[in-house]
Amino acid sequence: MRTILALIAVTFLAAGCATAPSQGTTSGLLADAYFAQPAQPIRATDVFAINDEMRRYLAREVGPKLNEKGRARGLYEALYSRSLLKIDYDAAMTRNAVQTFEARTGNCLSLAIMTAALAKELGLKVNYQSVVAEDLWTRAGGIYFTSRHVNVTLGRRHTDPRYHFEERNLLTIDFMPVGELQRQIASPITEKTVVAMYLNNRAAELLAEGRVDESYWWARESALQDPSFTSAFNTLGVIYRRHGHLAEAEKVLRHVLAREPANTHAMANLALVYGDQGRAAEADALSRKLASIQPHAPFHFFERGIAAMKRGDHATARDFFQREVERDPTYHEFQFWLAAAYAGLGDMNRARRHLRAAIEASPAREQDLYAAKLARINASPEPYR
Repeated sequence: MRTILALIAVTFLAAGCATAPSQGTTSGLLADAYFAQPAQPIRATDVFAINDEMRRYLAREVGPKLNEKGRARGLYEALYSRSLLKIDYDAAMTRNAVQTFEARTGNCLSLAIMTAALAKELGLKVNYQSVVAEDLWTRAGGIYFTSRHVNVTLGRRHTDPRYHFEERNLLTIDFMPVGELQRQIASPITEKTVVAMYLNNRAAELLAEGRVDESYWWARESALQDPSFTSAFNTLGVIYRRHGHLAEAEKVLRHVLAREPANTHAMANLALVYGDQGRAAEADALSRKLASIQPHAPFHFFERGIAAMKRGDHATARDFFQREVERDPTYHEFQFWLAAAYAGLGDMNRARRHLRAAIEASPAREQDLYAAKLARINASPEPYR
């Protein structure tokens, strides 16, 4: 899944799927008095909870396959079978196990959580992995989000006599499209980190919707569940800044950098806080340090492409958008704007191709919009404007 965003500049959140843990604490970093209490309690125990419908699914629909193949292989095949569960990948929202099962859709973290919940109900051993790859970026509500990928590995307990618990008997369940991801290195993460990631994702999603007070309580619970998960503290820093509490934002972001000195998300956000405080020299120094680590900010070429489109320079825009598509071909906005640039150049075949890619990669709420634009291109040989 993905995550992050901007106020007068860019604010960065990390979510979706994982960062390496380090030791941490929440002491002195929470500020409950500034935020209205949430309407509903936030319970970490809800993340992996299952309901009667999920139990019936395991017993009635998956049961025969479990008896034939064993619990791990049976669940594995059931989850990938379009005739049984019919699960779709959708990066738009992070859901807990029950919500994912009911919606039959979710991002990588949602699907990992649902899979783990079903597996644990079957008595299977569950391991979680963060797939180490280049960060992927999206944007929503003026915020840029980065995310990494998580999957689940199932192992059989010795109580299942058909299998021995050996490395070759481990089954990895991953709903992301195969390809480059298969060749990436995966590192184990704990269940408490997965819970913290889920809570942090919800905080980021609420923040993108402008629901700052609610967002605080989700990020707060994330930090409490796993104080070593620094992304939760980065999110708290963004929330404090959005809420006008610059001293608290500075404190929590410095906390992240004390543990991870090269954390570019916290560095970028702290530079913004310094700028808000009128500390221009410190903001500039931190920005220079960030540029030495990350020469091109997220969406750098995308923004230059948009500027070129506004000037009517479709060839330059195409080149900038192509660089973003090469970096991340799965992000719908990159594909859409590359299609728009090709349409502006009169190359309708390539415009159609990239619009179809945008539709395939987009969350449900964007698909109708892109489909309408594709229909418009198909209906007329004239360049799309």
